[in-house]
Amino acid sequence: MSRIGRKPIAIPKGVTVKIEGNTVMVQGPKGKLHTSLPSGIKMEQKDGNLVALRENDSQAAVHGLARALVNNAVDGVTKGWTRELEIVGIGYRAEMKGKGTVVFSLGYSHPIEYPLPSGVDCAIDAKLTRLTLNGIDRQKVGQVAAEMRSLRPPDPYKNKGVRYAGERLKKKVGKTGAK
Repeated sequence: MSRIGRKPIAIPKGVTVKIEGNTVMVQGPKGKLHTSLPSGIKMEQKDGNLVALRENDSQAAVHGLARALVNNAVDGVTKGWTRELEIVGIGYRAEMKGKGTVVFSLGYSHPIEYPLPSGVDCAIDAKLTRLTLNGIDRQKVGQVAAEMRSLRPPDPYKNKGVRYAGERLKKKVGKTGAK
């Protein structure tokens, strides 16, 4: 039995939930999100809570997933999601170009322009080496952060590149001279 799937989702004040077929629409102070449910999973509203129910045990694998997706949508429209990136390396930096484009200088022969998708905002600190991504859709914020990190993943020898804030890296030892 799924322990996460059985847990009820508390609906905070100011959040409205509409369930239409296998789609759950969540609207809150920060915006609205649509979440589609896998077949065999239903959401029901019971006294201020949302409960995920499955038809039979063949949907056990997606029971907790469906509940987590709806819970992420409820959290997103109330608090929002944040992901932070750090840029490490001499001359490596990021700048905002206009409202929806981030320009990276990552040691390549050219700057890299990354257009931000709708629903994701980016803030860059004064040193131009720390990015903060904000949005209501957890999947979209995480995907943008992963794509930005993949522009220059952290090098295992010098630890230079784009990394998540707080990411622990194992530094490798370089090769030694032959004797």
